Amino acid sequence: MSGRHNNKLPNNLPQLQNLIKRDPQSYVEEFLQQYRHYQSNVQIFKLQPGKPNKVLAELVMFLAQVAHCYQQQLSTFPQDLTELLLNHHTVLEHDLRMTLCKALILLRNKDLINPTSLLELFFELLRCHDKLLRQTLYTHIVSDIKNINAKHKNNKVNTTLQNFMYTMLRDSNPIASKISLDVMAELYKRNIWNDAKTVNVITTACFSKVAKILVAGLKFFLGRDEDEKKDSDDESEDDGPTARDLMVRYSTGKKSSKNKKKMENAMKVLTKHKKKHKKVEVFNFSAIHLIHDPQDFAEKLLKQLEDSKERFEVKIMLMELISRLVGIHELFLFNYYAFIQRFLQPHQRDVTKILLCAAQSSHQLVPPETIAPVIMTIANNFVTERNSGEVMCVGINAIKELVARCPLAMTEDLLRDLVLYKNHKDKNVMMSARGLIQLFRNLNPQMLQKRDRGRPTEASAEATIQDYGHLQAKDYIPGAEVLDVEKGEDDGWESASIGDEDEDGEWVDVHHSSDEETGEMAEKLQTIPVEERKVKAAAVSGSRLLTQDDFKKIRLAQMAKEVNNAPGKGQKRQNVDLDDEDDARGEILTLRDIEKLHKKPKPDKETRLATAMAGRTDRKEFAKKHSKLNPFASTSNKEKRRKKNFGMMKYSQKVRTKIKRSFRDKQIDLRDALIKKKRQYK
Repeated sequence: MSGRHNNKLPNNLPQLQNLIKRDPQSYVEEFLQQYRHYQSNVQIFKLQPGKPNKVLAELVMFLAQVAHCYQQQLSTFPQDLTELLLNHHTVLEHDLRMTLCKALILLRNKDLINPTSLLELFFELLRCHDKLLRQTLYTHIVSDIKNINAKHKNNKVNTTLQNFMYTMLRDSNPIASKISLDVMAELYKRNIWNDAKTVNVITTACFSKVAKILVAGLKFFLGRDEDEKKDSDDESEDDGPTARDLMVRYSTGKKSSKNKKKMENAMKVLTKHKKKHKKVEVFNFSAIHLIHDPQDFAEKLLKQLEDSKERFEVKIMLMELISRLVGIHELFLFNYYAFIQRFLQPHQRDVTKILLCAAQSSHQLVPPETIAPVIMTIANNFVTERNSGEVMCVGINAIKELVARCPLAMTEDLLRDLVLYKNHKDKNVMMSARGLIQLFRNLNPQMLQKRDRGRPTEASAEATIQDYGHLQAKDYIPGAEVLDVEKGEDDGWESASIGDEDEDGEWVDVHHSSDEETGEMAEKLQTIPVEERKVKAAAVSGSRLLTQDDFKKIRLAQMAKEVNNAPGKGQKRQNVDLDDEDDARGEILTLRDIEKLHKKPKPDKETRLATAMAGRTDRKEFAKKHSKLNPFASTSNKEKRRKKNFGMMKYSQKVRTKIKRSFRDKQIDLRDALIKKKRQYK
């Protein structure tokens, strides 16, 4: 009888649910009874859809839990829930609406409902004014699309959903549009929807009249690929020359201080090349590369920027995106330089970001006469003695980044004026000017005065800047002259192991290194005229296929040109020691390139005071603690005298005698005190 009383299946849905999952066939009648109860509650609900219905919510979750056990009986159950939400989601009580959505999510996890129809329904529900519901739907949409594309790309479902999201971005409800944009950005970040179609759909958000959607679209393109950054950090080093290769090369031959100095300079060049290679990989943001028509996109953004009435932070973001588009795709947007030129003032808010935009938007295809006014404006407004050292440093750094991408925009007179700051009293200005000198030593040393050109090297002797519109096309691989023409002749490049066997079976010590031969050949090539080197490089490039080891040797030889003296030139003067990151420029600049200060600025009074006050917190723990045996005891005369004002005590006999006591008086008082203390112990 006790078991019969404990069986309350008609009213205990959790117990019935547990039993059905264990043995579905034995509880069909009980299930059908609850299903009929659900259908009757649905009819009651339709009469008053805005009224809370706790019984209906419990029945919906019960049926969703056991739906996989009775798929035939519940074939129309998902469609019924979908229709209820579509027809009444605006007036539904929020708890019941959340329950219906969770039931559909549960059915989707059991693969009992089509993902396309469910996701379209959830996008419609994003219009509801229920923040918790929107967060729940957002999480499910992202995770569901991720699971759909877990094993392989489901192009059919992806295409349908992308088309639907394109319409959602144009929806009149800004909340639904914003969440749709967040979904696409999150899926792109997770490398699920990283195709060109998704990127070009997101471009439409950059022209939205809703500020939140506009900012979200701009942030998407101004961000970085974290996945690419991690991949580039995890990748092993390239097959280029290593420090060991340089040590082997310069250790051959006679040991001298000259070779040691050459090896040190070559190590610096190698470090600079390694940093440059990593820099390019980190800042390669692929979304900008996937835009179909970047020229039209940039022109529309510029038109929007000129007519924009948004706050200044949004305008800065528009400038940054336009400058990245122009710099990466090498676009022609001449009006942009005139627009940005009027903001180049030291007192301008966020002027360093505007200088960064000016530098990012310059490239070698822009006519020099278009960039030259921008450079002159920066020089006149920033690089003057009336400004502080930090302002002058920022101005010179911005000019350096501009001419690094458009060298023809720099005039010889302006360059010589800027070079004079190499001896400025401010270290930041001095180092920035020397960085500009080093840049033109690599680009075109002839523009510098003879005393600023430094020690001529093979690389600087070959450095030339072509006129605008001229492109020097090469029919050979520079540096290939260090290789042999025929592949068979190159067998000597392979390193033989120490202790090879000869024909008689005896061991022979062999010391042979490809790096040593590369170094010896490079030394010999220094005596060969440049024209003959080009002929041999062309012969090598056209007669054989080069391997990774061959390219490694070529890169090693090219780096050696930055160390070796130019033909016919002796050791004259040393290069200026600068930061190795000066030439490490990638596709995208950062504020570090503009705000590069070599000396920390001196803090002002407010900063020093704030630092001092911050160090004075919790000083009570260092104070001397006076604890009494009885906390309620009165204070002694000595303690009272200590707290009195000095004006009340200065005529006191004790104070005066204390001040005038001699050393002898102190001795006598100490003797009397000791005698008194000794008598007390007796």
